[in-house]
Amino acid sequence: MTPQELKNSILQLAIQGKLVEQRPEEGTAAELLEKILAAKGNLTRRRGGAEDMSGGSRSCATGAGEGKGGLKHLPKAALTLHGTPSALSASPRETIPDDEKPFDIPESWEWVRLGGVISLLSGRDLEPNDYSASPKKYPYMTGASNFANGNLLVNRWTDHPVTVSHLGDLLITCKGTVGAMAFNAIGDIHIARQIMAISSESIELHYVKVFLAASVQSLKAAANSMIPGVDRKTMLFRPIPLPPLAEQKRIVAKIEELLPLIDRYEKAWSKLEGFNRRFPVDMQKSLLQMAIQGKLVEQRPEEGTGEELYRQIQAEKQRLVKSGKIKKEKSLPEITEDEIPFEIPDSWMWTRLGEISWFFDAGKSPSCLKQPVKDKEWGVITTTSIQIGFFDETQNKVLPNGFSVNKSMQVRPKDILITRAGPMSRTGVACLVRAIRHNLILSDKTVRINMTDNNVYKNYIVKVLNSPQIRQFIINLMSGMDKQQVNISQKKFKTVLIPLPPLAEQKRIVAKLEEILPLCERLK
Repeated sequence: MTPQELKNSILQLAIQGKLVEQRPEEGTAAELLEKILAAKGNLTRRRGGAEDMSGGSRSCATGAGEGKGGLKHLPKAALTLHGTPSALSASPRETIPDDEKPFDIPESWEWVRLGGVISLLSGRDLEPNDYSASPKKYPYMTGASNFANGNLLVNRWTDHPVTVSHLGDLLITCKGTVGAMAFNAIGDIHIARQIMAISSESIELHYVKVFLAASVQSLKAAANSMIPGVDRKTMLFRPIPLPPLAEQKRIVAKIEELLPLIDRYEKAWSKLEGFNRRFPVDMQKSLLQMAIQGKLVEQRPEEGTGEELYRQIQAEKQRLVKSGKIKKEKSLPEITEDEIPFEIPDSWMWTRLGEISWFFDAGKSPSCLKQPVKDKEWGVITTTSIQIGFFDETQNKVLPNGFSVNKSMQVRPKDILITRAGPMSRTGVACLVRAIRHNLILSDKTVRINMTDNNVYKNYIVKVLNSPQIRQFIINLMSGMDKQQVNISQKKFKTVLIPLPPLAEQKRIVAKLEEILPLCERLK
């Protein structure tokens, strides 16, 4: 269960009367409604007129007869929408049809229309000349951007308020983003049309907030038009399950008691979710690391040693030098104890990439056309074609007309490719080209490495290059690390450390990885 699902469940239990017990000494909602009706009747008689039972709109005015700049809510004889009379009405004692009751409630509760127990103020937008970003007398709340974690943020002000919310009102966004709520802890503020203000002297507004929070999804479903919005009728005529006043307060207190626990649950849940997201990738990295440390498959004496294989590779390189197929290269620096990142089996040996391979080729990157290569066209690979574990030949750009193609730079099956420049997260990634259909050449941000299949299993070398600790070795070779773009020279690539097992063991390591790594993919 997600934290939000848990919170929704608690809110739902609260408004169904299942979160706290019912206490006979607290009376009933029916008795509370009688008191509300009596209070409204007394108020009507004092004012000498009819009292709106619909949660009538509140407006404000300034001028003579109101004191010095005073603001007050003006009672209306009928519900108005920005001054326009409306036939809407809602009474505290209106009978709610059964088909409008979404669930059962305790016997001491009552279903009522929300408009029968609250007053509702709909906001109104001000003209641009009537507000500014400079502090003035009254804050101006325009919408969801003013709501943050149950608090109000002020970024506009006005000296010309029209629809004014007062201290203690419950504010709710009703257009655009529906359902954001906060209590007015500021004082007199003007609210725009995206906001409604709820007030009540009859019931607990914090309980109303609980009810609306539990109903936010159905409120959003009731939103209409291109810009979603909840109208006054939807709010005022919405049935609300009403407990006795004392029980309302106990419900609110219980939720406030549970919220810190929900927050703790959310942190733990987020931590677990993060672990679950990382687990397949972390497992893949661990398996690769175990593989190149000689811990994934057993060592077999009959397969020889890494040192014997190394001597065979050196003999092959000398033969190729004598035949003129490759050039003799300078010796690479000896491996020091400080460089060795981890221990390997006795039958293995540490070597450098340049000692067991040759043909460190880099390509060119002319100003290419930003379109994919077609069958007979020539193109250049992009760094995104080299992914960990596979080659994506669809990631390419078309070479410009008239470009002289050097076919020795053409990408071919069995090539090992490595990214040598670009964003740090993408540099030093290696792949083996298994097959290729397009005519593509290397880019200047990629390097090709080759070796004889008789002595080295290329798939194993790719796995080594992509393993965590060897990747870190490669990252340490990068220049330009203070920038977003980094690069590694071909010469530096030759110094990369490679743990070298016997050839047969290399193949068994790759076979085991190809057996179990797909299981990690399934975990994703």
